[in-house]
Amino acid sequence: MSYGGYTQLPSGSTEHDRRQQQVLANTYNVLQSTNESIERSNQVALQTESVGAEILGELGGQRESLLRTTRRLEDADQELSKSRVIIRKLRHEVLYNRVVLILIIILEIGILAGLLVLKFAHL
Repeated sequence: MSYGGYTQLPSGSTEHDRRQQQVLANTYNVLQSTNESIERSNQVALQTESVGAEILGELGGQRESLLRTTRRLEDADQELSKSRVIIRKLRHEVLYNRVVLILIIILEIGILAGLLVLKFAHL
């Protein structure tokens, strides 16, 4: 029987030799098991690295998308600020127009009242 280059001792060996042979066989099995475990760990590490690279790529794309969205929101915010200024100016203009209209109405009422007084005063 052979274990990775080690051969089994001849059948005439002593009990001590058989124990050493058993220890050697157990050690070889442990080494094989360890080697297989390391290979599985390497495969897992490679898969993890691959998944990590994919995730990084996706996160990079999402980052770009978020940056574009942020820029669009900033642009929209600037446009809203401009709109607020325009609406404020329009509000002032409407208020000014109302005041002027009220003054014109008051003036017309005053003229009508004066005309009525003049008309009925001469009768």
